[in-house]
Amino acid sequence: MRALISTAELAGLDRTPVLLDVRWRLAGPPAVEDYRAGHLPGAVFVDLDRDLAAEPGAGGRHPLPTPERLQAALRAAGVRRNHPVVAYDAGDGSTAARAWWLLRWAGHEQVAVLDGGYAAWTAEGRPVSTETPSPEAGDIEVVPGHMPVLDADEAAELARTGVLLDARAPERYRGDVEPIDPRAGHIPGAVNAPFAGHIDQDGRWHTPAELADRFVRLGVKEGQVGAYCGSGVTASSVVLALEVAGLGRAPLYAGSWSHWCVNPECPVETG
Repeated sequence: MRALISTAELAGLDRTPVLLDVRWRLAGPPAVEDYRAGHLPGAVFVDLDRDLAAEPGAGGRHPLPTPERLQAALRAAGVRRNHPVVAYDAGDGSTAARAWWLLRWAGHEQVAVLDGGYAAWTAEGRPVSTETPSPEAGDIEVVPGHMPVLDADEAAELARTGVLLDARAPERYRGDVEPIDPRAGHIPGAVNAPFAGHIDQDGRWHTPAELADRFVRLGVKEGQVGAYCGSGVTASSVVLALEVAGLGRAPLYAGSWSHWCVNPECPVETG
């Protein structure tokens, strides 16, 4: 199963996948309200903070969930072994990619992100529902370790010897502003690659060739690249983009800046 699936491809599937609604916002009303107002028929809402992350703390704002926690959430959503899953968010794929990454990390290969998300689906006049489904419990077995991860020392080393991509907005990368975490700036040597650069103006992902060209211009070489962001969520979309571009499975610094910046021994670079 390819990492991205179009709205037309999803609508035309003979085998109905498990649909995960992963809409999320950093501030404001909880995204479950958007889900209740309308979602893809049969989709189950998955809460990023509750289901796709551990409690914030020393590991960052969105640490990886324990295998037991993730397995319980996925089974409650009806995820089954050897059955396809499609995750979507409001539009750009930045949070749906977290679900994609975690399922791949857990050993579930048949998972894709909906290109353009809920915005693309509704823009085409496709059906939506306000009914909350009650899926039969799934039987997925979460076996972690199928996607590579970085700790802080490994991220620092990769920034020196390869390319460590910072998925945050340029102003946060430079340290001009820091609205969330206690220190501003970036990991020394990291290269800014805002996740918004993966998509075009209508929220659809660029082609594999266009993504590959972007990463080449950033100095990326397969096997010598990893990604981080503020808390390990949007960087998952960088990992997805690298795979779509044909550059393999890049490691994710799961704790990301929210983990790095709270350690006074970790240096910070600005500009």
